[in-house]
Amino acid sequence: MHPLGQLMLSYAIQHNLEQLDGVVDTAIKSVKFYRTGQSSQRQPLLYQSGIIIMGHGDKRVHLNERAFSYGPGDYLVLGVPLPLECEAFSRDNLPIYGIAIDVDPHTLLQLVNQLEKHHANTTASVAPECGLVAERMDQAMQQTCERLLQALLNHAEAEILGEHLVTELIFRILTGPRGKVLFNLAQQDGHYARVAKALTLVHQDYAQPLTVDNLAASASMSISAFHRAFRQVTLESPLQYLKKVRLNKAKELITLEGKRVNDAAQLVGYSSPSQFSREFKRHFQTTPKQITA
Repeated sequence: MHPLGQLMLSYAIQHNLEQLDGVVDTAIKSVKFYRTGQSSQRQPLLYQSGIIIMGHGDKRVHLNERAFSYGPGDYLVLGVPLPLECEAFSRDNLPIYGIAIDVDPHTLLQLVNQLEKHHANTTASVAPECGLVAERMDQAMQQTCERLLQALLNHAEAEILGEHLVTELIFRILTGPRGKVLFNLAQQDGHYARVAKALTLVHQDYAQPLTVDNLAASASMSISAFHRAFRQVTLESPLQYLKKVRLNKAKELITLEGKRVNDAAQLVGYSSPSQFSREFKRHFQTTPKQITA
């Protein structure tokens, strides 16, 4: 097992999480721990922005027509929330382990300002790019991840050093070969950051009758420029992205909160129950009623 996997296994044992099937908070506020006991077939999921690090097992995520694979020793960075399709593969009949790390905007901005002051990461540009990257860790980043996981095994270290180690991890990504995906996010006047601002509006007001005009205005961009930048960052059109967000939110309302199908449809912005059912089945390959059976 990879050294990161060994540390995550130790964490699961220490915190009685050997039967966990999902995600739990840790003593470090921005870090969540993930475990599942089995592989899973390709299915639509809404991924939040942040960093994902695998300890054991492999995952493949699909963004439109592009696929990104990552496993132990790799990291995945999402600069913006993205509706993806994900499949997971266990190794050697052992559980799949991983951690997810939130990126605090204030911390990110501070790091970018300091890097610019020192003329570091000169390859980063403000041009928009896909908001998802997968990359192999270098030695420095793996050592940072190991120290972060070791801190999780010690309450005092987690409380005192935890967020500093998260900051170091973000620094490693910013100065690595795929740092643009976070670096550009801090460039407030760049197209990438403007698209991210529009995505925030989508995730806050998805139940409202949002239009491309609304979203472009929130990003302070012309409709044509916004549409091009949005597709470059998300590989989706704005309306297709909005539809996937609504459908994923509706599924959560039905499965996690026990809402009735028609109520869930209305709560996410659908006025036509039949249209909701058609689009839900097309997206999830099952009907809303079947997921409640």
